[in-house]
Amino acid sequence: MNRHRTRRQTCGALLALTAAGALLLTACGADENHVNGPNHTTATRAPAPSQPRGDETAAPSDNLSTFALDVDTASYGYARRTLADGGRPDPSTIRPEEFVNSFRQDYPTPEHNGFTVTVDGARTSRPNWSLVRVGLATRPADTDARPPAALTFVIDVSGSMGEPGRLDLAKKSLDTMTDRLRDDDSVALVTFSEHAETVLSMTRLGGHRAEIHDAIDGLDALSSTNLGDGVETGYATAVEGLRKNATNRVVLISDGLANDGETDPDTILKRIDGDRREYGITLFGVGVGSDYGDALMERLADKGDGHTVYVADTTTAADVFCRQLPQNIDLVARDAKAQVAFDPHTVAEFHLIGYQDRKVADKDFRNDQVDGGEVGPGHTVTALYAVRTNPGTDGHLATATVRWLDPDTRTPHENTGAMETDALHDDVWSASPRFQVTAAAAYFADALADGEYDMPGAPTLTKLRSRATALAEVTEDKDVSDLATAIREASFSSAEN
Repeated sequence: MNRHRTRRQTCGALLALTAAGALLLTACGADENHVNGPNHTTATRAPAPSQPRGDETAAPSDNLSTFALDVDTASYGYARRTLADGGRPDPSTIRPEEFVNSFRQDYPTPEHNGFTVTVDGARTSRPNWSLVRVGLATRPADTDARPPAALTFVIDVSGSMGEPGRLDLAKKSLDTMTDRLRDDDSVALVTFSEHAETVLSMTRLGGHRAEIHDAIDGLDALSSTNLGDGVETGYATAVEGLRKNATNRVVLISDGLANDGETDPDTILKRIDGDRREYGITLFGVGVGSDYGDALMERLADKGDGHTVYVADTTTAADVFCRQLPQNIDLVARDAKAQVAFDPHTVAEFHLIGYQDRKVADKDFRNDQVDGGEVGPGHTVTALYAVRTNPGTDGHLATATVRWLDPDTRTPHENTGAMETDALHDDVWSASPRFQVTAAAAYFADALADGEYDMPGAPTLTKLRSRATALAEVTEDKDVSDLATAIREASFSSAEN
C-alpha cells in the first residue's frame, strides 16, 4: 500500500458532532504582513482535563481527522536541491505537509506557552470543493530566556560524506554554530563510519570553544556507514553528559545512506527507547547530500520525537544551525496533537493533504500516552484539507482543536478554533497572500507527486509559476521567490509546456 495514498473520509448523515478539532504548526516565525480578518477565526487557550477521557469523547470516526504535529521540512529542501541539479525528485519522497510548513505564516501568536488556532479557507475551481487551512502558532522565541542546551552531535563520517556539500558543509556549519551558542551551553561530538566513536564528551562552551573547534576540524570521511551504532552511541553519550534543567538533544547529521550494521529505523530506536523516554532526549535530523536517504532519516526523526531538515548549501546550513537549532532548544509543548471535526450537515467529503506518517487514531487524541509532536517557540504548523461541501448548505464547517502537554509539568491543555461556510473566500487566488502561498506550495507538491494527493482546482505548473512569482513580489519574501524558481525548474523537467 502506498504510504502517500490520500485518506478520504465521508461524513454520514445524522452524525453527532462532538467537537474536537485540530491544527498544526510549521516552519518559523510570524510574518510582518499580519492578517486577522473575518476569515481567520481563533480562540484562546483552554485548560483540558488532566486525565484522558478515552472513548467517551469519541465521535464517529468518519467526521474526524487526527494527527501528531509535525514541523519537518526536509522533503521540500531535498526536492529543491534535486530540481536545481537538473533532476526530478522521486514522488515517494514528496510530503506536502513539509512543503507547506517551509513558509512563514501570519497567524496570531499567544503570549505564553501553547498555541493559537486559526481556521480559514477558500473555494476552488472544482465545483463544491474548497481548501481549508488549519494553522497553529506558538509564542515568539526568546533566545536570551531559553534554558541552556546540551547537544550531542552524531556526525556521519562515512565515505559518501567525503563528497562536496556533505561533511565539509557540516563542519563549516558546526564551527559557525559553536561561535554563536552561549557560554552555558554544552556540546558533545560522536562520529560514525564502520563503528561509532565519542570524539568529544559533553563540554561547556565557556572557555572551551577552541577545543571544540579543534575536534570539529579533525573530522574526516572514512569508510562504510553504521548509522545504527552512531545513534546508539550518541544517545549513550547524551545520557552520560545529561544536564538537569537543560534541553538535552541528539542532532544527527547524515546523508542517510546506511550500508553497515542495523539499518531499520524502528530497530535502531528500540535500542535507545528507554533513554529517549526516561530522559526526554529528542532527535533533530539534518540531512545533507544530493544522494540522500530521505526515508530513513524521516522515519528516525518521527519515531525519535523530533523532526528533520535538509541542508543544501551554506545559506540553508547557516539558517538551520544558527537560527532553527537554537530556536528548537526550548520547548513550549510536548506530545502535541490536532483533531479536526467536520460538520456532516455541511461537509460531504474531506481529506487531509499529507501527514500520512503522523496519523493518530481518533480515539487516542486525548490519550496522553500516545506520542504527539514536540514543538518549540516561534513555530507555526499548517495543515491543509480538501473539503467537498454539500450543495446548498451553509453554517458550521469545522472545529479544530490542538492538545499538548506542558513541557515541564506535563499538564494537558487544549485550544480550539472554528469556521463557518460563509467565511470561505470565493477563490483561492483572492484569499490572503499567505493562504495563497500555502496553496501554491501544496499544489506544487501534488504536481511533483504526480497528482497523488488529488488536490482540487490544481493549476498547470506554468500557471502555478506565475502565481508564485506574483506572490513573491507581494510578500517580498525570498522563500516564496525560491518557490517560484523551483516551480520553473520543475516545468523544465516536465513534459508540460
